[in-house]
Amino acid sequence: MAPDVNAHIHTPYSFSAFGSISEALDKAAAEGVRVVGINDFYSTDGFLEWRAGCAERSLYPLYGIEFIALDTGMQESGLRVNDPGNPGRIYLSGKGLACPPILGGDSAEALARVRREANAQTALMCSKLNEYLRSEGLTVQLDFEQIRSDLSCGLVRERHLAKALRLALYPGSENPAALENELRSRLLKAGGPAFVPEDPAAFLPVESVQGIIKAAGGIVTYPFLGDNTKGGFTDFEGDLQQAVDKLRSLGICSAEFITTRNSTAVLEQYSAYLEDDGFIVSFGSEHNTPAMEPLRLRTRDSEALSDKLLAAGYRGACAIAAHQAGLRLPRTAMIEEGDKLIQQVLSA
Repeated sequence: MAPDVNAHIHTPYSFSAFGSISEALDKAAAEGVRVVGINDFYSTDGFLEWRAGCAERSLYPLYGIEFIALDTGMQESGLRVNDPGNPGRIYLSGKGLACPPILGGDSAEALARVRREANAQTALMCSKLNEYLRSEGLTVQLDFEQIRSDLSCGLVRERHLAKALRLALYPGSENPAALENELRSRLLKAGGPAFVPEDPAAFLPVESVQGIIKAAGGIVTYPFLGDNTKGGFTDFEGDLQQAVDKLRSLGICSAEFITTRNSTAVLEQYSAYLEDDGFIVSFGSEHNTPAMEPLRLRTRDSEALSDKLLAAGYRGACAIAAHQAGLRLPRTAMIEEGDKLIQQVLSA
């Protein structure tokens, strides 16, 4: 039987349910998830710590990164891709990056610029939030630099602001995750008093993101949103063959799913279709919200992945592992070689 894999886990180097990489890896080991992938927004800073922590626990590490790109043509036409609320906005991951990280030159500068723009946007949001708090007669004021120092690893996101506000107003909350989600939704999202639209400069075009991922040694990967709770799909994903053709035209032959978003039937259908078309397919949980959920993957309608999905996720992990090791072979051979690499670690 295939070992449990979770190939997409956020850590405090972006935002995470976990307070540390050690906490995430301890939970993975306790749940029997033996192949684990770090996958932070705009950051490879946690790779070395991830590698060392996996070695201590006999886990197999995978190395990833996540971006938000922008296709202005799709935006102008109103086409929703894998962000249901923002036409033209496209999440992309890189899988199987080199460790230690090798990014340098123009690619490193482009990544640094995106991080600066992201922090500038959240700094403005923090300022607006303070204005709103004053207008409501509250004495609480948030310090952006303190948030960056105490609650983040350098990249401050909306969720860090929500956490800081929750800690300031309701430090003893019995359900901190739900409260932080509520504060974020009411105050920081579109329509809220502290919302600040993201500057288009904060987004790279798809081609630039692909260039950064490839320069870092990775596989450009499209995260499918899949079916929502009403069985609906985005404009881009509703016609799967059309989506595959477009991805292939962009040179993308790897896809991933955050499994709790999707029904078992759709996840099995889409992953099988993509594998039959030659795609590498991987699965993960994200854990990029305050809520602490299991690392052992499940679907929206099941407490565990089916044997079919477990096998598919492991095949994807094997291909990624082989790529990390510098192998460039046909997909079947990559899976075989990656399996050998993983089993060497898991059987030690």
